[in-house]
Amino acid sequence: MPTKVSMIMCGSSSSSSGGGGGSVGGGGEERTRKTMGRGRIEIKKIENVSSRQVTFSKRRAGLMKKVKELAILCDAEVGVIIFSSTGKLYDFASSRLQNIISRYERSSNGWNDPNSGTQQEVNNEVEALKAEIVKLRKGQRLMMGKELEGLNYKELENLERQLHDGMLAIKNRKHELLQL
Repeated sequence: MPTKVSMIMCGSSSSSSGGGGGSVGGGGEERTRKTMGRGRIEIKKIENVSSRQVTFSKRRAGLMKKVKELAILCDAEVGVIIFSSTGKLYDFASSRLQNIISRYERSSNGWNDPNSGTQQEVNNEVEALKAEIVKLRKGQRLMMGKELEGLNYKELENLERQLHDGMLAIKNRKHELLQL
């Protein structure tokens, strides 16, 4: 079973750098050096099981170290999940892993605001706002004296009082302007 590596990074910075160090040689070519230091290796499956396990352990430790440093230095919210070829789980999270996964899922579904709710909550709010718009438009039509047929006597009296209060407020404001 191949090793599975999943990385989830949600951070305070909105851009990611494209040119990081540690790139591996392209085209599958192996580079040789005559000087001391690390050479580039060809990225392919390591056939020797013992060497593969040692490499996995060292690279996993190096990755975890880099992830921790990224979280601390950049105040990034970071989560890494690794399953080895034997099925063993290794993970790191700068905060609660479930929160990071939830934030990632919201983000990958087009929800970039960490404070926004679920899709259902957004849909409910949209429906409530639509209902309020309908109510306000109906009130506006009533104030204009339209669609009065469905109102009873008490509702007509309330409407008349609202209109009267509005007219008084308009007259008072006009009077104030004339006094200046």
